[in-house]
Amino acid sequence: MRSVLIFISFYQFIVQGIFAQTTPVNPQLMKGYWPSSWISCPDISQRDYGVYHFRKSFDLNEKPEKFIVHVTADNRYRLFVNGVAVVSGPARGDLANWYFETVDIGSYLQRGKNIVAALVWNMGEYAAVAQVSNQTGFVLQGDGPAEQVINSDASWKVMQNNAYSPVSTDNTERLGAYMVVGPGDQVDASHFPWNWEKPEFDDSQWQYARKLVNNPVTHGYGTDNLWTLKPRNIPFMQEVMQRIPTVRRVRGLQGAAKFIDGRTPLRIPPHQKVSILLDQSVNTVAYPELIVSQGKGAHIKMTYAESLYDATGNKGNRNEIDGKEIKGNYDVFLPDGGSLRSFRPLWFKTYRYVQLDIETLDETLVLNDLYGMKTGYPFELKATFTSNDPNLTKIWDVGWRTQLICAGETYFDTPYYEQLQYEGDTRIQALITLYMSGDDRLMRKALLDFYNSKTPEGLPQGRYPSNRLQVIPTFSLFWVSMVYDYWMHRQDDEFVKQFLPSVQQVLAWYVSNMDKEKGMLGPMKWWNFVDWDAFDLWGVPEGAEDGNSAIISLQLAYTLKQAQALFAYFGEETQAQKYETLSHNLNSKTYEHAFDKDRMLMANSPLKETYSQHASILAILSGAVQGDEARTVFEKLTTDDSISKVTFFYRFYLIRAMKEVGLADRYYAQLDPWWKMLDMGLTTFAEKPEPTRTDSHAWSSSPNYDFLATIIGIMPASPGFKSVLIQPGLGELKEAEGSMPHPNGTIKVKLKRNGSGIKGTVSLPDDVDGTFKFGGKEIKLQGGTNSITL
Repeated sequence: MRSVLIFISFYQFIVQGIFAQTTPVNPQLMKGYWPSSWISCPDISQRDYGVYHFRKSFDLNEKPEKFIVHVTADNRYRLFVNGVAVVSGPARGDLANWYFETVDIGSYLQRGKNIVAALVWNMGEYAAVAQVSNQTGFVLQGDGPAEQVINSDASWKVMQNNAYSPVSTDNTERLGAYMVVGPGDQVDASHFPWNWEKPEFDDSQWQYARKLVNNPVTHGYGTDNLWTLKPRNIPFMQEVMQRIPTVRRVRGLQGAAKFIDGRTPLRIPPHQKVSILLDQSVNTVAYPELIVSQGKGAHIKMTYAESLYDATGNKGNRNEIDGKEIKGNYDVFLPDGGSLRSFRPLWFKTYRYVQLDIETLDETLVLNDLYGMKTGYPFELKATFTSNDPNLTKIWDVGWRTQLICAGETYFDTPYYEQLQYEGDTRIQALITLYMSGDDRLMRKALLDFYNSKTPEGLPQGRYPSNRLQVIPTFSLFWVSMVYDYWMHRQDDEFVKQFLPSVQQVLAWYVSNMDKEKGMLGPMKWWNFVDWDAFDLWGVPEGAEDGNSAIISLQLAYTLKQAQALFAYFGEETQAQKYETLSHNLNSKTYEHAFDKDRMLMANSPLKETYSQHASILAILSGAVQGDEARTVFEKLTTDDSISKVTFFYRFYLIRAMKEVGLADRYYAQLDPWWKMLDMGLTTFAEKPEPTRTDSHAWSSSPNYDFLATIIGIMPASPGFKSVLIQPGLGELKEAEGSMPHPNGTIKVKLKRNGSGIKGTVSLPDDVDGTFKFGGKEIKLQGGTNSITL
C-alpha cells in the first residue's frame, strides 16, 4: 500500500508543476510545414471510436538541459515521458484553428534509453458536441535539431487498446435532459497493456505507425489541410489531488467508511453485491482515480451526479440522501485480478456524489484507494470582498466555485451536461473572471472562438467550438457586447480592432431583418432565445419569429450604442454615426408601437398581449425610456406580478437596469434567489430556479461581479480601464470593503456609512485616476490612496 501512496504524491507534484504554457516556439516552425508527420494506427477506421497507444524509444548521450517538443492530436492525447504524465491536450478549437501544446520535457529525460509515449483517443460518433474532429491523428514535433530525433513518423510504435469501449451513451434519454459531454469508459483490465508508458515495457509486438497523407502545417500555410495548427493560447489545465471526505451510505457490506483515506484498503468478499455512496461535499470537476487489487471478474460501476433524486424525480435539498437514489453518467471497470490496477477515465467528470456499484465473482476484490484529480482552468482568486453581513461570503465562495468548475479549455455553460461555450453565458463569466482574477486569456480565446465560428450570414454560432451548427442571433449580439467589454477593461487595441468587420456583419444581418414599415425588427430565423421559463418552451418571445419583437429590437438598440462607442474610438466616424442613428430610431419606433403608457411597461410586441421584465429592462438599457420615466418603468417591472419574470441569466441585466436608473442601493435586497439555493444545499449555483436541470451553471454567479461592480461600485470609466468610476450601492449594508485586479495594479475600496453619508478610502494604481460618486456628489480620485468623506 505504501507504494501506491508514494506514486500518488509524486504524480501530484509532477502535474502541479506544468500549469502554464510559456515556452516559446521556434519561429521557423510557424512558417509552413513541419518535418514531422501526422501518424495514426494502421488498419483502423480513421473516424470511428478508438483508443490508441504510441511509443518512441530513443537514446541520449547525456541528460539535456532542455528538450522542447510540440504536440497535438485528434481528438485528445495524454503525453508521458519515461512513465510520467507530462501534458494533456489539445485545447479545444476547430479544424482551421487546431491548437498544439509546447512543453520542455528535458527534466523528465535521462542519459541512455528514454521513452516518449502518448495515449490518443477518438470518441467517433460518441464525441462530445464541443469536440470538433477530422480523424484519428497524432503529432509530435521537436523544436530544434536535437529534439527532432523523436519527430512523429513511421518509426513510432502503436497499438489499438481494445480494453476500452464506450458506455453511458444514452444519457440524454435516460436522464431526460440534454447531455452531450461524451461517453463514459468501460475498461476491461484483462485486455489492458499495463505499464505501456514505461521504458521497460516490451512493444516488440506492436505495429509501426501509419503516416497520414498531410504533413502538419501552421496557420496561413498549406493546401488540402486536414488540420491547421496554432500555438495554444491559454495555460495548461491544473490537476490537484482532492480526497472524497465522506461515505454517506453502504449497502451489502460493513466497515466501508475508511477506505477513502488512502490508508485502509476495503476487502469485498466473493459473490457479493455492494453499493457505496460517496459525498465530495461540494460540486467538483475532476478525474476520479480508482486503485484496486485482485477481484478477477468483478464488475465496478462508478456513477457521477450533482444531486440525488427522489422517487418523483425531484432533487430537493442536495444534502439529504434519505429516500433518494443516484442517476447520472457512469464508467465501468472490470478488474483482471492484478495488483494495484488503476482506473482513470479518459475525460474528467463533474460530481458531488459518486456511487460504486460492485459485484464480485470468485475472488475477493480489494479497493486500495479512490480520489479525484481536480482539474480546470487555473484561475487565481485575486479579488476580495467583505462586509458587515458575513453571510455574503457564502454567496461569494459558492459563486467562485461555480466559476471554477465552469471553466476549462473554454468557458462552460454547465460542466455536467454540456461543457459548451455560449456567448450569453460567456459574457457574464468573462466579466466575473476578469474582476476576480484579472486573467483575460480565456476571455480572449472565447472572443476568438466565436469570431472563428462565423456562418456565411455573418453571425457567430450560438456556441463554439461545436460539431453541430447552432445559431442564436441574440447571442451574436452578446458577442458584440463581449468585444465592447474587453475594450473597456483592457488596453489592447490591435486585438479588438480585428473584430470590427465581424461586428459590422452581425449588425448588418439585423438591419437586413428590419420591418421597414414599423421600424422594428421583422421576422427572424434561427433560435431567438432570450430566457428560460418566461416565454415559450424554447425561451423565444412573442414577435421573434413572426415579427416585431420589442425585446430583441431593444437588445439590438442597446448593442448598437456599444458599437457606436467602439467605432468612434477607432476613428470610424461614419459607421459610428450610422449606429447611433439606428439605435435612436429603433428606440423611438419600439417605444411608439410597444410601450404601454397606461401600465408604464414595455410590451413584448406591438400587440401588447404579453409583457415581461425583459422588455422593460432592455427599454431602460437601450435608452428607449430615460430619466424619471425609466425609473417609473423599473418600479413597475419589479412590482407587477402579472408579467413574466427573469431567471438567473437575465437577472444580470435586471441589475444593469437598476444601476442605470440610479437604484443600485436596492441590489443587496435582490439576493433572495441565491439565499434559497444555499438553503437547498447547493454548493454551486443552478441554471434556473427549481426544478432545474443542472446544479452548476456559470451565468448564475453574477453576484461575484456585482459585489464589486454594484455594491462597491467599481467600473471602468474609459476604454482600457484607464480611468475608474467608483459609485457604491451599499443598500442596507453599513460597511463594505473590496479589491480587484486592474491591468496596472490593484483597486482597493473601503467604505463605511456615516449617517446619511459615507466615508472611507479608495486606492488606485499610481497611473490611474477616476471619480467617486455618492448621493449626487463627486470626488476626483488620483493614483494612490484617496480619502472619502461625503
